[in-house]
Amino acid sequence: MTKAKEFRERETQHLSAELAEKQKHLFDLRTQAVTEKLENPSLLRKTRKDIARMKTILRERQLEETKTATATATKETPEPKATKEKKPAKAKTTKAKATKKAK
Repeated sequence: MTKAKEFRERETQHLSAELAEKQKHLFDLRTQAVTEKLENPSLLRKTRKDIARMKTILRERQLEETKTATATATKETPEPKATKEKKPAKAKTTKAKATKKAK
């Protein structure tokens, strides 16, 4: 079981490749579990957790990229803010008033 800190130190491409490898390994472990040849069932859980950690770190990096990309784009071309028009408030009707109107 690898720590998240170790995953963060790796490059994105290397981490993506390792993620694919772990997913194949999980598939093999599941196959072994079905055929009752799995010696250590805790490997299933550990592998799933490692996959989740890798996906989390990759997603964090993806969000960081989009955040920096949008931040640089907004600095270059600021858009004017649109003003919202307020809608008039609707009058509340009660059940009693609604039934009187219906008659």
